[in-house]
Amino acid sequence: MEILKWQKLSSRYLVEERWATLRVDTCKLQNGTIKDDYYVLEYPDWANAIALTKENKLILVRQYRHAADIISLEVPGGVIEAGEEPEIGVRRELLEETGYTFDSCELIATLYPNPATSTNRTFTYLLKGGVKTQEQHLDEHEILDVEEYTIEEVKQLLLDNKIEQSLHAAALFYGLLKLQAVK
Repeated sequence: MEILKWQKLSSRYLVEERWATLRVDTCKLQNGTIKDDYYVLEYPDWANAIALTKENKLILVRQYRHAADIISLEVPGGVIEAGEEPEIGVRRELLEETGYTFDSCELIATLYPNPATSTNRTFTYLLKGGVKTQEQHLDEHEILDVEEYTIEEVKQLLLDNKIEQSLHAAALFYGLLKLQAVK
């Protein structure tokens, strides 16, 4: 499979910010062609949570997403801090965004949002036994509502295309399959 890899000949950074870095690479393809100006986005890794309360309700959050100009129904989650383990990050994000803590936490999927142009991964966890232990503690740019749904309601939301963020829909599909498998 290594024969399919491109050889990076050079790389330079155009933008270097905390949340996104843009670099441009020059690569030699496996057939010898030189590909100039291949743009790569370096984002931090993310964690998504399929979070189930003790009452077997799924926790979702509703918030505005400026780039798409939509109010989006999503799973809780967020950026994993530098040096932070993904499981610690997902638990921290859940506590900050929802105020819930959980009995168990299991990694169920690792996905690349767009491996053609970005470097980051999204870790999806299934958490069970959630109990609200504190109020939300949001960053200054976060304004979100916490909502609870039955598993059947979430299935219908997916079928009705009401969860438009693709990584969150994928996370829910993995979570629902995992929950179905343990019945």
